[in-house]
Amino acid sequence: MAVTDEKTHHPAPSVEKPLPFSLNDEPPIQEAALNVSGHKQELQRNFGLLSLTGMGVATGNVWVALGGSLVGSIREAIYNGGPPGILYEFIAASIFYWAIAASIAELSSAIPSSGGVYHWATITAGRYGRPCGWFAGWWNCLAWLLGFASIVQIVSALSVSMYAVMHDDFVTKQWHVFVTYIIVTWVSCFIVGYLNRALPVIEQLGGYFVMAGVLITIVVCAVLPHVNHQAYASNATVWKDWNNETGYSSDGFAFLLGMLNGVFAVGTPDLVTHLAEEVPLPSRNIPKAILAQFIVGFFCGLFYLIAILYGIQDFDAVLNSTYLFPLAEIYRQAAGTKAGAVGLLFLAFLPIFITCIGTCLTASRIFWTLARDQATPYSHYFSKVNTQTHNPFRAIVFTACFSTVLGCIYVGSTTAFSAFAGSFVILSTLSYVSAILPHLLGGRKSLVPGWFWMRGVTGFVVNGIASAYIIVFIVIFCFPFSLPVDAASMNYACLMSGGLSLFVLLFWFVRQSAYVGPKEVILDEHVLAKDAI
Repeated sequence: MAVTDEKTHHPAPSVEKPLPFSLNDEPPIQEAALNVSGHKQELQRNFGLLSLTGMGVATGNVWVALGGSLVGSIREAIYNGGPPGILYEFIAASIFYWAIAASIAELSSAIPSSGGVYHWATITAGRYGRPCGWFAGWWNCLAWLLGFASIVQIVSALSVSMYAVMHDDFVTKQWHVFVTYIIVTWVSCFIVGYLNRALPVIEQLGGYFVMAGVLITIVVCAVLPHVNHQAYASNATVWKDWNNETGYSSDGFAFLLGMLNGVFAVGTPDLVTHLAEEVPLPSRNIPKAILAQFIVGFFCGLFYLIAILYGIQDFDAVLNSTYLFPLAEIYRQAAGTKAGAVGLLFLAFLPIFITCIGTCLTASRIFWTLARDQATPYSHYFSKVNTQTHNPFRAIVFTACFSTVLGCIYVGSTTAFSAFAGSFVILSTLSYVSAILPHLLGGRKSLVPGWFWMRGVTGFVVNGIASAYIIVFIVIFCFPFSLPVDAASMNYACLMSGGLSLFVLLFWFVRQSAYVGPKEVILDEHVLAKDAI
């Protein structure tokens, strides 16, 4: 791997419309303020490297996602091998996602655009760039919209569970979660919409909360059982005793299917790339933030899993717990008291609420980038940047509205909601492979290297592993989580992903004549906005 001079990382593609000035003249900054996507630079570059890294760590939030993810929760992961399965499946998923993250970091360094995979797929796919970019953009956008709804549900379930832990006679109803869900959705929308200048500080604090929260949780889970004279789980239970209760006869297949829990926790490598137009020198800073996100996320997740797995004394109680948030029962056992469990849950609440904010920010930015290229309904309306809030306010409100609709589905059927949320992994990885695979098949020659670039055989190997993993595991993650299958336990991710993809295809035929698609601009100081690369 190597770094190259970021001043030369873009080719000089054609520009469909003539610039309003000659490149030989000194144009006014206001007219020359274009970014790498070819659009006028409208957003303020409020984020720095530290706040961008904080967003990656806080919104990625691996350790909380491992314990509370709606899709592939710890309850289901226990069936896929028990504690050893949870640990080793997380490690395996992380290794494969390192390859995906390195591939995305490379692409983001070459083309630092808020469109992310949508922009890269358009360029790397050559003459098939328009349809390939269209699908990549919509898959990515839908994944993040559904991801936002999923994270909001986790925060809602956590909040209700904190109350339930302290009140034994409390019976959790779906409407309790729904009311909390609506509050969390619109508070997140308000913060993203109206506190644009404060977001870098909020996300930086979120990164600190993630690291402080996991450190305190690990210490408490490691120490309190000893203080309360409770037994720890044995080394064999945590590291060796494999327990396949999925109904599948193959332990290997059960292991692969169980990797979904780890994937949901680490599967956001494109997260910070969508702020390319809000951070200076994105060609350098985005790969650095991705690296920090994955290093911090992996070690926080690994040490956290080890601590809580040693703290569990009764796995049957975890599996049969009535708490919506799986960690509630685990923390109750580890802490030995209800108050201790609530305290640990609150340490998870703070960073994961900031995760909601970051996810809303990311989803709205992706939808906005599609709108400004005429790829969405009412593109002219949603592509506008509010001059008072200095952000795509309408796209932010749309994100909250989309989440609200999914929340209404949750009230009617948790199975239907899980089906939508469960398609996050498939849709997001489809968008990644839409950019990485064409880059690989084109001999990695479609882009001029950015600041971060994997030289020689290394790039081919890493891109190849990432592409092969995605293609194989998209199929695996469509299988039912366990056998036998009924209507309630069926894995509907394949159906939902296919149905949403069919919508994207049909909308392509409706919109393709108006669809513009992302472009590259001439790499010239007079054309690009300040700090655009």
